[in-house]
Amino acid sequence: MRRSAISLIMAAVLSGTPAIAQNANVKVVVADATYVMGDSDTLAGAEENVLLRAKRKAVEETGVYIEALSQDVETYSKGTTSHLNSLGVRTIAAAVTETEILEKRRSLDGDRLVFYVKIRATVHLDMLADAVKRLKSDEQLAEHHRQLHTEYSQLKTELDRLRKQLQDSSKPHSETRLMLKNRRTAAQLIRSAIETHSLPEKIELASRAIAAEDRFVEAYIVRGQTYLRIASLDFSKKSKRTDLNDYVERAIADFDRALTLDPASTWALLGRGDAYTWQKKLEEAAGDYERILALDPLFDVARQRLIALYTTIAKKQVASRQKRQALTTLGKVLRPDTPQSWLAQQKEAYLLRSRIYAELGELERAVGDLTTVVQVDPTSTPALLLRAKLYRRLMQGRLSKDDFGRACELGSEEACTALQP
Repeated sequence: MRRSAISLIMAAVLSGTPAIAQNANVKVVVADATYVMGDSDTLAGAEENVLLRAKRKAVEETGVYIEALSQDVETYSKGTTSHLNSLGVRTIAAAVTETEILEKRRSLDGDRLVFYVKIRATVHLDMLADAVKRLKSDEQLAEHHRQLHTEYSQLKTELDRLRKQLQDSSKPHSETRLMLKNRRTAAQLIRSAIETHSLPEKIELASRAIAAEDRFVEAYIVRGQTYLRIASLDFSKKSKRTDLNDYVERAIADFDRALTLDPASTWALLGRGDAYTWQKKLEEAAGDYERILALDPLFDVARQRLIALYTTIAKKQVASRQKRQALTTLGKVLRPDTPQSWLAQQKEAYLLRSRIYAELGELERAVGDLTTVVQVDPTSTPALLLRAKLYRRLMQGRLSKDDFGRACELGSEEACTALQP
């Protein structure tokens, strides 16, 4: 596994002139980007990644540079390479409110598929200011591992506290030294577990840490996360889900133990929520993610999980013809006070709610949600098609024709047919 951390310096600097400047806070620029598809990518995911990179480049070309801490993780296993990139592209792309695709193509570089896109983007600098405030919360997952890796100062504070507690008690000095030694040993083992590439070795080292100090919360979290990772990797190799349930149960047991020792451990709650999601216990998972946000409202990893989870629950309710219940579920994540930087993550939820509104005859609300989707993703053919049909029902022919036209340009045969006399 290879990790690299890149720190960019925050500055609001006017450098160069964008292609078109509408006013002081709005700029229109042309930018392009490429993306090499990884083994774990889908075609849709790769296309989304290259578009996000182009949007990020568009923001940078306006002269705004954003401090970001990113982590690239590359895993190689049995001839397969997978990538995880945690750049704050969601936050940067939040400033781009309109995007026009000028050119897109695919090519091969060796045995890798390379995606290229060129866009014309409208960048709102005032909206970017709000997004910048939330940028660092996007880095929490990577920061958690770095904290485990560099926790010397925290460990010293904990050891000093433990030493004082032991000195105040009546325990012999030799027992005090033994407990401190065990805690140091457990911490060293967990640092080694984080550094190793081998998942079985991670489990073995975490288990040894627990044997040395059975109240060391981080050891349970690391081992639980590793059990979930094994289940996920094996499932991707077409293993039966039932054959992997034992790993998930072990993970839940570790997260439960961690929460017994520290009920406010957000990372233990996140791990258990992920395990419950694996088991399709969606209500229990949502409860854990909600608890995290109650403890730390800026814990964006939990918020991302919650958006995806409530959208999944709402889909099931729609399939069961529980439309009003689905609206209530979606309302938990589609709140009016949600920052603009989260709209891209909520796109699927907005599209689902618009369809529910349309079926219930609440056409204006449906159009409002679809407009939000199109603002986030101007190439969303489903949103353009549905909005065109709703405009037609609302007797707004010009707007309907415009949406059908855009959808037709994007390759929708249905939209092209609708435009024919």
